[in-house]
Amino acid sequence: MTRVTGVLGASTTSTVQRLRRSAAVRAGVRRWARAQEVVRGTAHEAGMATAEYAIATVAAVGFAGLLVVILRSTEVRGLLTGIIRGALST
Repeated sequence: MTRVTGVLGASTTSTVQRLRRSAAVRAGVRRWARAQEVVRGTAHEAGMATAEYAIATVAAVGFAGLLVVILRSTEVRGLLTGIIRGALST
């Protein structure tokens, strides 16, 4: 391998070698993590947490919509206004 000197005089050979090593380390970590998933039996559950978060988010949005509808009704509005007026008058 030829040694190339960069603009600031630093050797780019060592930089290239470090980048190659770090890529190899990342690939090794990915292989190890995948092997651990297979050993634990969780490889088929990839993405399950994301799906669970999506379901919980949809449920929360539905519940919030239901609360908005309930709180906009005249009966509930009158009840809440009465509670607040009673609390402020004492």
